[in-house]
Amino acid sequence: MSQHLVLTVRLHDQRYHGAPEWPPAPARVFQALVAGATRGNVLRADAISALEWLESLPPPVIAAPHARMGHRVEMFVPNNDADAVGGDPRKIADIRTRKLVQPRLLDGESAFIYAWRIVGEPEPASTILEVATDLYQLGRGIDMAWAVGEIVDDEVITARLGDHRGTIHRPGGSTEASSLPCPAVGSLESLTRRHRANITKMRLEGVGSAARMLFSQPPKPRFIQVGYEAEGQSLLYELRDRQHDLARSPWPLSRIVALTERLRNGAAARMREAFPEQHDVIERALIGRKADGRDDGPIAERVRIVPLPSIGHEHVDRSVRRVVVEVPVGCSFSVSDVDWAFSGLETTDPTTGETDSFVLTPTPTGSDNMLRRFQAESGARRWRSVTAAALPMSAQRRRIDPSRQRAEAKGAGERMAEESSAVGAVHAALRHAGIHAHVVDVMVQREPFSIRGARAEAFGTGTRFAKERLWHVGLELSEPVHGPLLIGDGRFLGLGLMAPVFETEGIFAFSLHAEHVTAINGSSLVRAMRRAVMSRAQAALGSRTLSRFFSGHEPNGDPARSEQSSHVSVQWDSTRQRLLVIAPHVLDHRFPVDDEVEELDILNRALEGFIDLRAGRAGRFQLSRCSSAETDEYRERAKSWISVRPYSVTRHAKAGSAAEALTEDVIMECRRRALPRPEVTVIAGRGAPGRGLEGNLRLDFAVAVDGPLVLGRTRYLGGGLFLGDRSAHRTAGR
Repeated sequence: MSQHLVLTVRLHDQRYHGAPEWPPAPARVFQALVAGATRGNVLRADAISALEWLESLPPPVIAAPHARMGHRVEMFVPNNDADAVGGDPRKIADIRTRKLVQPRLLDGESAFIYAWRIVGEPEPASTILEVATDLYQLGRGIDMAWAVGEIVDDEVITARLGDHRGTIHRPGGSTEASSLPCPAVGSLESLTRRHRANITKMRLEGVGSAARMLFSQPPKPRFIQVGYEAEGQSLLYELRDRQHDLARSPWPLSRIVALTERLRNGAAARMREAFPEQHDVIERALIGRKADGRDDGPIAERVRIVPLPSIGHEHVDRSVRRVVVEVPVGCSFSVSDVDWAFSGLETTDPTTGETDSFVLTPTPTGSDNMLRRFQAESGARRWRSVTAAALPMSAQRRRIDPSRQRAEAKGAGERMAEESSAVGAVHAALRHAGIHAHVVDVMVQREPFSIRGARAEAFGTGTRFAKERLWHVGLELSEPVHGPLLIGDGRFLGLGLMAPVFETEGIFAFSLHAEHVTAINGSSLVRAMRRAVMSRAQAALGSRTLSRFFSGHEPNGDPARSEQSSHVSVQWDSTRQRLLVIAPHVLDHRFPVDDEVEELDILNRALEGFIDLRAGRAGRFQLSRCSSAETDEYRERAKSWISVRPYSVTRHAKAGSAAEALTEDVIMECRRRALPRPEVTVIAGRGAPGRGLEGNLRLDFAVAVDGPLVLGRTRYLGGGLFLGDRSAHRTAGR
């Protein structure tokens, strides 16, 4: 367990005049310690080695109180240039200069916490604790202060920062956005040099009437600029069944607004009871209302409650079982206060007064897999809504009376105009949500993006949002952003929650370099590639057994037949002369499950440096890895798809022609894969010995679907690969 040197610095007044950085930089604290340890012109001998040890530590974590800028005061003070008036004090008015003073006013306690993680020998820390007792100011000369030092472990500092009623600033952010000067090796020596130079900065040169007073600029102190990030904290909870606390209690996806309101109101009631004197602050932080009741409280201070629907597989139930509470940097309450308000919370139905079936229970550390699926830790460019976004009134659709649907039906022009207005509103919603990346493409629709999702209008029942304002939104941005991402007017009520869409990760393509490639048996290439992938994966695993992720077989040797047991697919794209290795989550259009993350890393390592494929009688081939841009085309959206590898039926129908059997089977396969029903054109059908009925098909969908599209019984071993028809009109993302 690590130890930390903690300095708690308190101001005697509730004002801080240091400028321009905020919070007070670690360099200021270091200089204040040096000044406190100095007697006259001499620095305490025991303090020198301790301060040199302190400057070698990593930059500290800083906890600062909430502060707001005070009124700007204009003062006129004598300029430090009395020689200009001959030293006559009666002429001081002639050299007065204007000085603007604008302090920061601290809210609540005036404590600053600086926590350095101790590296190496901890003995010098005890001397720093003694030096801290001599600290007398922080910032400018009028910012009188005092400090207390401690040595604590990880558990104590974590609790201390959690209880702090202010903002937490951690090193490691971008120096372009927010940076603070911090001590580094050589800082103490540079301060000593500067002090000596200040004593002799004015010197007389020459004698008599030729004498001149010369000024030399003292050297600057040596500090390094360190980027600091002030991020809010996230608290994760689960909806646990009140009767069986080990079971989660699912909440319907379409009633996500009601759940958010009940949790918000329940936590606010708890805090009002505990802090009756802070009613206005609670309204701002939890409800989003100002003291006068207006619903436009400052966003920077507002706690956000985000119910998390279950995602990760196309067939998973989209009910809500987890809730994340985001405590922003500007929140007036500490993280521990907010956690207390939500932990163990039970809510009631406001209409019937009955207690809901769940208890809000804190999630154990490390159990945040679902949250990570919404966060996109490495960033994502493509996002799709899980809950509909509430766009402004200007983006609402025209309401049609259910009894007059035929008479009031909308034409294509009106529908396009409504969608165009909605797209414009999405751009504004992204700006309001703090997303400044350039928008490449926007898609709006009423239908959900997943088979288990809910239509947009379903989220408006029982809420203040008219169903005509609700839209499902798909986004493509110019650069990756992190989540959770929520947009629209209902983003503090669980609406407009977006999930990242995985892009090219999981598709590995290799170009084949050989003459007369078209004459090569594709099945032989695929089998050779599969054997090579399994062999290289086994080499990467060492003595561990090859999993069904690679082999497609259970540990006892039986074929993996369950839908949850999908495995790596190997394909041959004869049109581009490429061999493809497709990971299961990409093949199934879902997130990788936990076990697959490690397997993906093994697969990536196994394919590194793969340049030689030996395919028995088919020959020996040189391979080259395709770029990510080249694999992007397999992920494109299209309405029309043409098979480049024969489609093999999963179950041969007993009646009808071969074309009818192929058509019926591929329609059923699309239904199993959560795809829309296609119009099927059988280009060629045949019975293949040992393989059954197979054929070349064209599939035309009413809406564009995502690639890669691999269907049929042989989808894992070189069959059923479809490519988008580039000659057809595409509506991807439009």
